[in-house]
Amino acid sequence: MNKKRDKGQSHSTRPARAGPPRWLKLDMSPSDIELLVVELAKKGYTPSMIGIILRDQYGVPLVKQVTGKKLTQILEKYNVKLPVPEDLLFLMKKAVNL
Repeated sequence: MNKKRDKGQSHSTRPARAGPPRWLKLDMSPSDIELLVVELAKKGYTPSMIGIILRDQYGVPLVKQVTGKKLTQILEKYNVKLPVPEDLLFLMKKAVNL
């Protein structure tokens, strides 16, 4: 009996389907969502903050399910790139605060 394996398993998993959920009724098309992502990125929001804003204010659960592209792919398409990847940026900020 290995009891160590039983801990830490209670987390939600993302759905396996590729398309948007059936319950999702958006007033916006995927191209409108892409333009909104670009607009938020130009205001200076990071990709994770853009995802949170879309989820909380616009009701978009996952950008990839609705548009068919990842959020960073949308930013690359419209030539809106971060100078440093987001995860590396947060690691550097954490190192500076030490």
